[in-house]
Amino acid sequence: MSGVRVRVPASSANLGPGFDALALALALHDEVEVTRTAGGLTVHVEGEGAGAVPLDGTHLVVRALGAACDLLGLDPGGLALRCTNRIPHSRGLGSSAAAIVAGVAAAHGLAGLPPGPDALHLAAEFEGHADNVAASLLGGLVVAWADTDQDKPRYRAAPLTPHPALRPVVAIPDTQSATSTTRGLLPAHVPHADAAHAAGRAALAVHALTTAPDLLLPATADLLHQDYREPAYPQTLALVRALRAAGTPATVSGAGPTVLAFTLTGTLPPEVDTTGFRIEQLPIDTEGVRITPFD
Repeated sequence: MSGVRVRVPASSANLGPGFDALALALALHDEVEVTRTAGGLTVHVEGEGAGAVPLDGTHLVVRALGAACDLLGLDPGGLALRCTNRIPHSRGLGSSAAAIVAGVAAAHGLAGLPPGPDALHLAAEFEGHADNVAASLLGGLVVAWADTDQDKPRYRAAPLTPHPALRPVVAIPDTQSATSTTRGLLPAHVPHADAAHAAGRAALAVHALTTAPDLLLPATADLLHQDYREPAYPQTLALVRALRAAGTPATVSGAGPTVLAFTLTGTLPPEVDTTGFRIEQLPIDTEGVRITPFD
């Protein structure tokens, strides 16, 4: 194909206790158009990250696309990329995962192949874990893991169907947060009781998200990572606690600082102060990455 258009959704990972394992695709999309040219590379970026992200071979979409082309044995020649970014950067909504998936998917589109398990593994290697990339690639709710009985981890994911009544709401602050920074706040060891709590609540979260949304408040309770990250974004944890106290299941979205609330109405309790946050109701994206080739 001479070119492909790729649309990739945002994602929210962890969903409370499912650290590096659970993620949900959200209907906020980045779009990338990749066109083969006679030679060279051009990158144009509009929207989020414009003027801040690189416009050369170090651009994350370009790097992921190149790695996927190598995997597929494809020489794309010259390329022109046009990126329209709507997913906020460094807010815990999977912007880097979306860029990686966009590049991997674009390479598969140019090769005339659907992205399969190898595409997921490659994207997860770029990201360092599979939850966000799996959600953006597959859509809906995913459980992600790494098989570790080999020389190096093999990343995998299983898609699940989220309950149709769920109406996620995100509260996005102006401040940013780097995953590398917030992961640095996590302890090397946690109490056994906290680990057992996380295992039970993550299992309950799968049941609540797919079958019994009335159980989402206890299912999204976390002792494994959120409180440790409070120094990075105290306002985020304050809003999570206020929402939960008002009966709304709420978590830190990914590495933060965005807050994810699970509602059945698409609204937050009016008594909860959301000053400093932009509130958006984002439907669940059940499709995942969309690839449209053109000649």
